[in-house]
Order: sequence, then C-alpha cells, then structure tokens
Amino acid sequence: MDITQLAKRLEGLQTADSISVNLGVDKRTAINYVWQLRKKGYVETIYGKRKIRMYKISPIKPIKAGYPGLYEFLNQNSKIKIYPPYTNRIYDHKPTAEEMIVKAVQTGDFRTVLSALNLFNKIKDWALLSELAKKENVGRKIGALYDAARTIIRARRMDERTRKSLLKSEVDSKFIVKNARTKDLNHIEKMWNVYLPFNKADLEAYKE
Repeated sequence: MDITQLAKRLEGLQTADSISVNLGVDKRTAINYVWQLRKKGYVETIYGKRKIRMYKISPIKPIKAGYPGLYEFLNQNSKIKIYPPYTNRIYDHKPTAEEMIVKAVQTGDFRTVLSALNLFNKIKDWALLSELAKKENVGRKIGALYDAARTIIRARRMDERTRKSLLKSEVDSKFIVKNARTKDLNHIEKMWNVYLPFNKADLEAYKE
C-alpha cells in the first residue's frame, strides 16, 4: 500500500489506537505510519478532550494560502489546544493577537476562550485591543479575562489608559460563556461586572 492509498484508507479523524485497529498493526507501527503521512502533508495533528492527540487525515493536501484563522492561530500560540469546528483562512491581512482575543470571546465557547488567555502575553498594541473590544461590545469581558489570565500566566502589563477605557465600555451580556460562572474569581467578576467561566482548577491547565 503506497502512502496515498494509506491516506485514503485512514481518511477522517483518527487516534494512534484507531489506526492500530484499522490496519491490524501495533501502536508503534501506527505512529510510524502517521509520521510518514505527515511528511507527505496528509496529516494535521489536533487535540481533543482530555488532551487526546488526534490526527486529521486527508488524501488531499490542504492549500495553505493566506493566514491562519482563529483556531489555527490559537493552536499555534497557546498551550491549550483545541479541535477546530471548522477551518478558515484570512486572506486580506495578517491576524494579530489583539484581533484573535476578541474573536475568541465572541465564540462564547469555554475551551476557545480558555485557550485565548495565552494571547494576552503577545499583545503589542493595547489601544488596538481596546478599540476592537469596544467595537464588538466585549470590552469588560476582555478586561476580566486579562485579570484572570494574570493569576496563572505572565501576561504583559496593561496600561492604565486601556484599563480605564475597558472598564467604561458596554457589554452585550454579562456571561462570557452562557450560564457559566466562577466559584473562585468573584473579586474579578465584581470589578468588571461580568461573569467569568473559569475556576482555578481550569486555569491550572496552563501549568501542566
């Protein structure tokens, strides 16, 4: 079986265990096949729940034109990996951490927002972040998430002008993730008047 035929046979979402069963080989051989497939551009590695490594296999090599969309950007820049519900590329500009934090918050998805916390350490333009956040009515959510991020990672310091601007901004809803509230970070919730979805145990994933 050549490598293209192998990609066709394994097309879809696989793990080392499922490849082992599908091909009737041991796990070490299955991982070797993944290495060969990746070398030819047929595999994309992603992470599912409980950090299970998964392999998205396709006999059609993806065309990597443009720049990474939200989920690819997060997986490239955050310790918390996510399985993308869809794939998209950005063609008209190079994405920034400032833009992607706002987009992550707009998803309202727990793991996406959790993954985005690491982007606060990559902010280069606080004024831009404030402008984008206020435009999308997520300013106070961004501020609360920044304070939450600072409890677990070394995020770059936000200037006072940006902080005051975010505190004065409006939000479309107090919930960052629908019906999710923290048990541990109430002092941050009170300051920003929004509900954080994370507890301290969730944030510990950044230490693992």
